[in-house]
Amino acid sequence: MPLLQLDDVEVRYGQIYGTHAVSFTVDEREILALVGSNGAGKSSTLKAILGMVRVSRGEIRLDGASLKGRRPWDVVRYGIGYSPEGRRVFPALSVLENLRVGGISRSGQEVGERLEQVLTYFPRLRERARQRAGSLSGGEQQMLAIGRALMAMPRVFLLDEPSLGVAPVIVDRIGEVLLEIQEREGMAVVLAEQNAAWALELAHRAVILELGRVALEGPSSELRDNPQVQSAYLGF
Repeated sequence: MPLLQLDDVEVRYGQIYGTHAVSFTVDEREILALVGSNGAGKSSTLKAILGMVRVSRGEIRLDGASLKGRRPWDVVRYGIGYSPEGRRVFPALSVLENLRVGGISRSGQEVGERLEQVLTYFPRLRERARQRAGSLSGGEQQMLAIGRALMAMPRVFLLDEPSLGVAPVIVDRIGEVLLEIQEREGMAVVLAEQNAAWALELAHRAVILELGRVALEGPSSELRDNPQVQSAYLGF
């Protein structure tokens, strides 16, 4: 049984479809890339999993249990982590305070141990620990948003456009951390990205979304060699 399963998931905003019959699975320890242009349905898919938008049709299951209709905070407690597009850190709080907010569903001892692990993943956050989040650079805020989500110790980690507006050196570090958490913690990752070359390099499998529908799906190595993908997303 897959860890995460989406079957014919439909999200609508009035008469506009965010997603239409989106189906895919994610296995334990797997990194899955959701690739597509702006408006392809990547964010809507992640928000549907987290319970941030209403699913008008279809089913979402984690370990066989339905997530459909659950509130976002319940979904997080159940094992889904989420780092949103645009970072959305709490600017008036310090780096440490932002991270502790992410661990609100864990016990006090777990929060302390997890905090140390997250700061090991992102040493720069340790250096900025007492600094207000709003004063960080864009790349540092992205690391903080990811670290905050990791504080909940999710089984499936959803990331929405983590490379957007971030310096290449930070993008490289984010990629290294994703591989570390997948290997060290057995965490599954769903990576929604317009940067197809980076996402396909990291991921085991990929789903190509176009206008809210699954256009292609398969191993990342095969999709990188697909002429349609090369032309549309890789600039070949």
